[in-house]
Amino acid sequence: MRIGWIGGFLAATLMIANAPGADAPIAQDARLEAAFRAYLDDWFRLEPLAATRLGDHRFDDRLDDLSPEARAAKVALDRKTLADLTAGFDPKTLSRDGRIDLEIFRRHLENAIWHHEHFKPFEDDPRVYGDYLTEGVYLLLTQSTLPKDVNLKNALARMALVPKVVEVARATIKNPPRVKTETAIRQTKGAIGFYTNDLFLMTGNAIRNPWLEQAARPIVTALEGHLKFLQDEVLPRSTEDWRVGRELFVEKLDRELDSGISADEVLKEAESEADRVEREMAVIARQMWGTTFPGEPVPPDDAEGRRAMIRRVLGAVARDHGTTETLVEDARATVAEIKTFIRERRILALPEPDRCRIIEMPEFQRGNSVAYLNPSPPLDTRAISEYAISPPPLDWSPRRVESFLEEYNRSMLKILTIHEAYPGHYVQLAYSNHAPSTIRRVLSSGTFAEGWAVYTEQMMLDQGFGKGDLGLRLQQLKFYLRAVVNAILDRKMHAEGMTDEQAMELLVGRAFQGEGEAVGKIVRSKQSSAQLSTYFVGRLAFYRLRRKVQRAQGDRFDLARFHEAVLGHGTLPVKYLPELVTDP
Repeated sequence: MRIGWIGGFLAATLMIANAPGADAPIAQDARLEAAFRAYLDDWFRLEPLAATRLGDHRFDDRLDDLSPEARAAKVALDRKTLADLTAGFDPKTLSRDGRIDLEIFRRHLENAIWHHEHFKPFEDDPRVYGDYLTEGVYLLLTQSTLPKDVNLKNALARMALVPKVVEVARATIKNPPRVKTETAIRQTKGAIGFYTNDLFLMTGNAIRNPWLEQAARPIVTALEGHLKFLQDEVLPRSTEDWRVGRELFVEKLDRELDSGISADEVLKEAESEADRVEREMAVIARQMWGTTFPGEPVPPDDAEGRRAMIRRVLGAVARDHGTTETLVEDARATVAEIKTFIRERRILALPEPDRCRIIEMPEFQRGNSVAYLNPSPPLDTRAISEYAISPPPLDWSPRRVESFLEEYNRSMLKILTIHEAYPGHYVQLAYSNHAPSTIRRVLSSGTFAEGWAVYTEQMMLDQGFGKGDLGLRLQQLKFYLRAVVNAILDRKMHAEGMTDEQAMELLVGRAFQGEGEAVGKIVRSKQSSAQLSTYFVGRLAFYRLRRKVQRAQGDRFDLARFHEAVLGHGTLPVKYLPELVTDP
C-alpha cells in the first residue's frame, strides 16, 4: 500500500503499543501536557532565546538576562517543577505513553539541575555568549514565520540589548580552555561580519539603510571591544584544562544518551564495530583495486597492507571533488536525485511541502562542525529548516583546503546530504514536529536524531541508491566508521588522557580521515563531551530494532511502514523504541 505524508501516521499507529484506552489515563495525560505547557511559559520568560529557537515568538523582542541571579532563577524553576511533578503525578494513573512523557520531562529537569551543579559554561566557555550576540537576531530574520515587519522590529529590540551581553561576558568569563577561546574569537569575527554585511542582505537592504546601519553601529563597536577582550585578556589566561575526567564523563554520557547501555559497553561495542567496518571496507577496496590501479599488484594481505589498500582507493575516489566556491552548490545538486530515489523505492513519505533550504554556513556559526541541520522549530512548524555547510576557513593553507575538499568529495557529499537532510535529520525532525506529544517535540533526544541519520546512510545504499557504485559504498562505510570512531575518541579524549598525536593516529591512521577533517574533529572533541557518542549509540539502537521487527514480520515487513512508525513517536530516547514499535 502507499502511505502518504501525515496520513502515514494513521497507518503507523498499527505498530504503536499501549495506546490509551481509558478516560482516566487520557485525563491524566492531559494534565501532564498542561503542566509542561505551564513550565514552558515560565522557562521562556526567563530564556527568550530558547523560546525563539523552539518556535514560540511571544518573547522575540527580549534577550536573556545572563546575570548570576537570573541564571539561578532558572535552576530554581527546574527544582520547583521537578518537586511538583513528583508530588502531583502518580505514574500509575497515566497511559504508557503518558508515563514515558513524564519520565522524559523528569529526566530533562534532573539533567538541567545536574549540569548546573557540575559545569559553569558562562565562566568557562566564551562560545556560549555568541548565541546571544547573533543567533537571536539571525533566527528572527531567517526562520520566524511572523510578518517581516514584526520580525525586523523584534530584531532591532534585541540588537539594542547586545552590548549588555558583552558587558556580562567581560564580568563573567574566567579561565576557559584555550580551544574554546580560540573558537569564540573566530565566531566573534564572524559576528562582526554579520552586523556589517549579512544583516543588510537578510533584511533586503543590499544598499545600506541609514537607520539600520545606525542601529548596527553600536553593536559592531561592542563586538570589536569583545574581540579585543578575548584576544588580549582571555586568551593569555586560557588553559589546556578541557578534559571533563572519567567520573563526570561516565555520568554525563549516561544522562545525555539515555540509551540503556553503559559507557564501558559503548566503548566495547565501538571498538568491535570499528574492526568489522574496516574488514568490510577492505573487501570493497580489493574489488575496486584492479580497475582503479590497473597493472599494480594489490598490497599484501595483512593489517598494514589492507589499510594501505583502503587508503589508496579512497584517495582515488576523493579526487572527484568540487572547489571551495562550489561546495554548497554541489550539495544542492545531490538533493533531486536523492528525493526521487526515496519516492520511487518507497523509503518513506517525504514532508510536503518541502521546507528545507541548503545554505552556506554563516561565519559566526562556524568552528564546531562542517555541516548542521537547523530544523523547523517544534512550536512553529511552518518555518523553514536550514541544511548548512561550512567551506574551509580562509586562514587554512592550500594543503589543508585540498585535504578538506578531498574529504568532502562528490560521493561523500551525497552521504552527507542523506544524513543531514533526506531522509536524515530534516525528514526525521519534520515527522517529529507532528508528533502529538509536546514534551517529545520539545525535549528531543540527540541520540535518536543522530542515530536515525547514521542509520539512513547504509539503508539508502542497501536499497539501491547509487546503483551499486562501489566508490560510493566505500565512502558510506568511511562516513560510518567516522561515527564509530567518534565514540572511541569521545571516551578516550575526556576519560583516558588521549593526546592530540594519538587522536590523529586514530582518525587518520585508523579511520582514514584527511588531515583537515581530523584536526577539526580533535578541536570539536575538546569543546564537547558525550555528544560525539550519540551517532554510534543511536545507530546501534535503530539497527537492532529493525532487525528485531523484520525478523518478527518476515515477508510482511514493509520498509516505509516501519520507518514511519519509528518516526511517528517523536524524537524520544531510543531505549523506549523496542516496546513502542512492535509486530502488529
